[in-house]
Amino acid sequence: MTSNDRIGAIDIVVNIRTPREFEEGRISSDSSFQEKVRQDGSIRQGVEIEDYIKLMDEAGIDRSFLIAVRCGDLNVKGSTEVTYERIAEVLQKYPDRFSGLAGIDPTKGMTQLRELEVAVNDYGFVGAHWYPHWFAMAPDEAQIYPTYAKCCELDIPIMMQVGQNLIYSKDRRLPSVGRPITLDQVAIDFPELKIIGIHLGTPWADEMIAMCWKHENIYMAGDAYAPKYWPPAVVHYANTYGQDKFLFGTDFPVVDPRRAIKEVDGHEFRDIPKKKILRDNAIRIFKLPDSPVLADEN
Repeated sequence: MTSNDRIGAIDIVVNIRTPREFEEGRISSDSSFQEKVRQDGSIRQGVEIEDYIKLMDEAGIDRSFLIAVRCGDLNVKGSTEVTYERIAEVLQKYPDRFSGLAGIDPTKGMTQLRELEVAVNDYGFVGAHWYPHWFAMAPDEAQIYPTYAKCCELDIPIMMQVGQNLIYSKDRRLPSVGRPITLDQVAIDFPELKIIGIHLGTPWADEMIAMCWKHENIYMAGDAYAPKYWPPAVVHYANTYGQDKFLFGTDFPVVDPRRAIKEVDGHEFRDIPKKKILRDNAIRIFKLPDSPVLADEN
């Protein structure tokens, strides 16, 4: 397969970064983080949705998952969120290009569970998204368990950052509480819950692969790290025995979608695994209305 063969990729991890989010103070990272990840200067102050769709088109991405992100308890200085209503507004305007992910704040208790129901049943969100480090709460702690149960009830996946996290702001340093091994007990307690470890589990990528191999309901995503830097073990896993358990993402604006697709092409994945990780796995796991590529070959 060449880079000219269009798959119509699905990016499962995208942060909304329009000038509006900057104006409203809904950005959790500062300029030092932007410098650390070498973020392109042209997107540092925001990209309008229409311009982001152009980036998707240039990259060959059909659909992106926008996160209604919840970065910490809002009672704590430095915490931010993007509202469910904001993401729903974009979905309503571009239903064929975007899907929504409901950010999770475990400190909200029953309020969070009710809001998750609204996100899925009223706004059409396809999954949940959680940042353990923003709450200094490991994935296997009791306080997040009601959310897992609600995800099972709603029949949606939950994705969460596993591995280390960087310093997003000099004013607030967060602990790396989400080692992939902490998903072990969660998968045992909730065998019907689809769990996606995003950000590769770095620097414990082998541990993330081990969790995917052990549990049928654990998956991993190659986002936040440019594909050029994916460890060889990850590329081998996605190209072979893990081809049904690996998904594509960018964590935009951390990785430019055009760069990500180009570098995935550079790994020279076999045709069938490439179609699965770029598109078909997302359609299957999140129950999207889009047509899978491999359906044409069956």
